[in-house]
Amino acid sequence: MDQEKKKQLENKGWKISSASEFLELSSEESILIEIKLALSLNLKERRKRLMTQAELAEKINSSQPRVAKAENGDDSVSIELLIRAMLATGATPQDIGQVIAQAG
Repeated sequence: MDQEKKKQLENKGWKISSASEFLELSSEESILIEIKLALSLNLKERRKRLMTQAELAEKINSSQPRVAKAENGDDSVSIELLIRAMLATGATPQDIGQVIAQAG
């Protein structure tokens, strides 16, 4: 949002803040969400180049709907599942570390 628009809204009584501020997330919670989203997006990109969701689900002993949830950042999906799925697509621990480092 440009500064002029922000100023106009604030002058009319609106408070401009981030989603983290609105949800009252701690900095740790915000970073964890950013990491999970980065892992999800990276998983989706990697998987699309290599296989179907069903094929990945079979490789990690899961289901296609669970893989879809993982790729879309569903909060019910654990970081462990995201990492297992990424490893199943051929990602290295270094690849995963880079995704995490870029998210923070």
